[in-house]
Amino acid sequence: MDRSKFYAALRARSSGVFGTSLSQSQVNGTEQILDEAQRRGTPLRHLAYILSTAYHETAHTMQPVREMGGEKYLRAKRYYPWVGEGLVQVTWEENHRKFGATAPGQMMTWPIALRAIFDGMTNGMFTGKKLDDFIYAEKCDYVGARQIVNGTDRDDDLAGYAKTFETALRAAAYIGQAPQKLQIPEPKPIPAPAPEPARGWLSRILARLFS
Repeated sequence: MDRSKFYAALRARSSGVFGTSLSQSQVNGTEQILDEAQRRGTPLRHLAYILSTAYHETAHTMQPVREMGGEKYLRAKRYYPWVGEGLVQVTWEENHRKFGATAPGQMMTWPIALRAIFDGMTNGMFTGKKLDDFIYAEKCDYVGARQIVNGTDRDDDLAGYAKTFETALRAAAYIGQAPQKLQIPEPKPIPAPAPEPARGWLSRILARLFS
């Protein structure tokens, strides 16, 4: 994947995301997502929608974020202190723990934030809907894919972002590269020993006398 072409496509005046420049923080966050996608072998259009979701859910920062609002406001939430955190705003203790968080705040760390957005969207762990339900083979329903995370909220906007990310990924010749499995050669069978030649009666007697 040519990442310089990817970012050049995103910086294009007509791209519709990031404006004409990206901050170093936005690039760093995007790089984390691209690295994880290539490690997993994520299909191109799945990745386009994952990037779109991260772009929207993080208020365009591409960094794990905490739910907006002062502490008094957040304390009024039924799910406090497990407030919305991450690249996708994951709420409630049960949902945080699905992705390996054992305390509030851990969804803000990159390993857990990445696990949540990739596993959650790929395996349908947010709403029961998953990427394969909307994007597979020739089908690509970026509008409907919003149901994976949050019903129909801003679904048209996210579909537009996804198309932009798809164009940039294609310009960069993105190919999901799954990790290579270690190839362990099968053990070769040990040949059976060749049978000893038959001995005559005299040879057998002599062998017994001198053994």
